[in-house]
Amino acid sequence: MKGNEKLITVLNSLLADELTAINQYMVHSEMCENWGYNKLHLAIRKQAMDEMHHAEWLIERIIFFDSAPTVSKLNSIKIGKTVSEMIRNDDQDELDAVHSYNEAIKLAREVDDQGTVDLLSKILKMEEGHVDWAEIQRAQIDQMGMENYLVNQTESPAS
Repeated sequence: MKGNEKLITVLNSLLADELTAINQYMVHSEMCENWGYNKLHLAIRKQAMDEMHHAEWLIERIIFFDSAPTVSKLNSIKIGKTVSEMIRNDDQDELDAVHSYNEAIKLAREVDDQGTVDLLSKILKMEEGHVDWAEIQRAQIDQMGMENYLVNQTESPAS
């Protein structure tokens, strides 16, 4: 099926955002594992997996429109040097993603493409969950201090 060219361009832009997020989350996840923050490692890795699903769904939709997904383009990756920087960078990227998905949904509605509206709405809801997670982490850091927060991110010693 032939799709709207403007919408396909937007879908490819969202795909670049998702592919960038996968890389950023994977690096952050592995850094946390290396530092011994296993709970944080697993939580960030789960978000990377979510982003992989988003990329897959966007690729499927672009192909559905008889177009070629652009998988070779990445945006600037912002690797944090500390846990606080990681969470802040990831949170800002997720806020940007929420904005981008809302704009893309508006365009999909304008071109009368309900299938794309449904897909983008599904992804938007997951991105909002990522924003919520980051806000919770930032609130915990503010409330308990970084040291106590990080202690909670480690595994309990084996008995």
